[in-house]
Amino acid sequence: MNREVHHHHHHAPPDYNRAFAAAVILNVGFVIVEVIFGILSDSLALLTDAGHNLSDVLGLLLAWGAAALAKRKPSVRRTYGYSRATIIASLFSGLLLMGAVGAIGWEAMNRLFEPVQPAGKTIMIVAAVGVVINTATALFFISGKDHDLNIRGAFLHMAADAAVSLGVVVSGALILYLGFNWIDPVISLVIAAVIFLSTWGLLRDSLDLAVDAVPRGVDPEAVRSYLASLPEVAAIHDLHIWPMSTTDTALTAHMVMHSYPAGDEFLGEVSRVLAKRFSIKHPTIQLERVDSGVFCHQSENCAD
Repeated sequence: MNREVHHHHHHAPPDYNRAFAAAVILNVGFVIVEVIFGILSDSLALLTDAGHNLSDVLGLLLAWGAAALAKRKPSVRRTYGYSRATIIASLFSGLLLMGAVGAIGWEAMNRLFEPVQPAGKTIMIVAAVGVVINTATALFFISGKDHDLNIRGAFLHMAADAAVSLGVVVSGALILYLGFNWIDPVISLVIAAVIFLSTWGLLRDSLDLAVDAVPRGVDPEAVRSYLASLPEVAAIHDLHIWPMSTTDTALTAHMVMHSYPAGDEFLGEVSRVLAKRFSIKHPTIQLERVDSGVFCHQSENCAD
C-alpha cells in the first residue's frame, strides 16, 4: 500500500490593505494634478507620465484585489483557494505596462518631429511632487518585494515612477534654463525605456508562474538530489514543482523505496527540510516499494 503525506494548509498572506489604499489615493490625486498641469503647460512628459501613473493605479487595484482574494479560505470546489489570483494580477499588470510603453513611445516620436514650447518651471514643480509621492508609495511595499511577486510588481512600479519623475524634473530644468524644447519628447522616450526595463522581469516571471514553471527561487535539480539521497530511496519519479501563488510553492513526488520507514517521522523530516531549504511548504509525497510496478506518468521525469 502506498503511503502519502499531504501538507496543504492555507497560509494567509501579509495584510497590505492600508498600503494599497494609501498608494491608490495618492496616485489618483497625482494623476489629476499631472493631467491638469500637463494640458496647461503643453508638456508631453507630464501627460505621458500621467498616463503611466494611471496604468499604475490600475495595476495597484489589480494587485490589491488579488491580495484580498488570496486571503479567502479554500472551498470544496476551489481546494487551493484563490491564491493564484496573485499570479494573474502580476501578469495583467505587466501586460498593461507594456501597452503603456508602446503608446508613450509612439506619441514621443510624433512630438520629436513636431516640437512644442512646454512650460519648464511647471514641469519641474509638478514632477518634483511626483518624486516625493512615488518614493513614499514605493516604501509602503519595500518589506514584501523580495517575497511576493505581486507586491514586487507594486514596488517596482512606484520605484520606477520616482525615477521617471526625477527625469522629468531634469527635463523641465533643461527647457527652462537652456531652451532645449526637444528634450521633452526625449525624456518621454526615456520614460518608456525605464518602464520597459522595470516591467520585463515582472512579466517574464509572471508568465513562468502562469504556466506552472518551477519558481525561480527553487532549484529543481537540488530538490531531486535531496530526495534521492534519503535513506532507502531507490528512485524518484513524477516530480513536479509549481507555484500555487506568488508566495506559495507546491510539490508532488513518487519516492520508490527499498523498504518503508517504520513511522511518519521520515515524512515529517522531509517536509521540514523542503520548507526550510527550498521554501516548498505544500509537499505531497507518495511512497512505493521497488517491486510495486507503479507506472511513471511523465517520461522525462522518470530518472533516478
